[in-house]
Amino acid sequence: MNPTLNRRTLLALGGASAALALPGCAALSPPKARVVVIGGGFGGATAAKYIRLWAPEIEVVLVEREAAFVSCPLSNLVLAGHEQIGNLTTGYETLQKKHGVRVVRDEAVAIDAARQEVRLARGDTLRYDRLIVSPGVDFRFDQVPGLQSAEAQARVLHAWKAGPQTVALRRQLEALPDGGVYALHIPKAPYRCPPGPYERASLVAGYFQRHKPRAKVLVLDANPDITSKKALFLKAWNERYPGLIEYRPNSELVRVDAATNTIELQFDTVRAGVLNVVPPQQAGRIAQTAGLITANNAWCGVNFQTFESTVAPRIHVLGDATLSAPGMPKSGFMANNHGKVAADAVVALIQGRPVNAEPVIANTCYSFVSADDVVHVASVHQWNAEQKTLTPVTGAGGLSAQANALEGRYARSWAQNIWADALL
Repeated sequence: MNPTLNRRTLLALGGASAALALPGCAALSPPKARVVVIGGGFGGATAAKYIRLWAPEIEVVLVEREAAFVSCPLSNLVLAGHEQIGNLTTGYETLQKKHGVRVVRDEAVAIDAARQEVRLARGDTLRYDRLIVSPGVDFRFDQVPGLQSAEAQARVLHAWKAGPQTVALRRQLEALPDGGVYALHIPKAPYRCPPGPYERASLVAGYFQRHKPRAKVLVLDANPDITSKKALFLKAWNERYPGLIEYRPNSELVRVDAATNTIELQFDTVRAGVLNVVPPQQAGRIAQTAGLITANNAWCGVNFQTFESTVAPRIHVLGDATLSAPGMPKSGFMANNHGKVAADAVVALIQGRPVNAEPVIANTCYSFVSADDVVHVASVHQWNAEQKTLTPVTGAGGLSAQANALEGRYARSWAQNIWADALL
């Protein structure tokens, strides 16, 4: 936990403006500052909650199109039959009742930065003093020939946003005959959760080992090598699932035939019983329509001291949608940290105080290689004044020595704690 945040908590709670008293009149309260938050995931929900905790005089409106939050971390356990999607689902009621966040179930469709307004799909307009945009990712189906239609997408799933597709992919795996092939295609980095595909391959292999021992997991990776925890995943595959997982790097996608579950690669063509294609990704749609994207036609540049957009004043962008700083993964834990730094900065800016000039954030990413055993990678990132960005702290963080059940318990506790930190 960043100790600076504790100090700023006290400052924020003491920073409310005094009411204006006029002779012969009752004291008049100044209009409340309003922060609008778009997106109720790890970043947006955390920011909304902490602004209210640190500055209850600020009105916070959270715009979220879904009725409840569904966690991507741990969702691969659903595919392997070790978890239920309902156990990964948390509503927004506590944010409203306990913390006073006004939750609006709608979709933000436009941002007018000059007028400081957000337009919603149902036609309402929300004024803001500061805007936080935490839209997650959208998928670039335009870069996956054969997957542009809704019908194709309903057959060849990604399940890279936890929810209905997670449950649907689980059903496809259950229906796969023993001896069938599950093929997982991984896009070129960057994408949400770098180790996630390799965790998925491990857990599906474990499911096959128990229930379909002649089935096979085929990992088709567009990257030249495993992008995260390579040695730990290879050790798990070789020792726990010998002969069950085949890994093919440099498998660049050319075309998908959803009708036949066939994927054409640059140097090969594969037909599978279950085809699971994770498309390339970019910042969520509202970031695109609002002109917040600054890099690679995909990601939003920010000032990492405040997470304010580099192209739009008073708008802060969090989480997977950002152009990552060096060594910074797109992860739920990182988005949660983004939310706290942004909340601290927004409170300071509204109250007219200096922002924290040297933020420090951390990340830990757990990966299940079986129902119980887990590996992790951790890092710490601090503000680098010379490079004007967050950079990894040398010697901080690191990797597991090996997969073990103790880290499995840590991973489940981490999930419960971060869900509570953001939403409860």
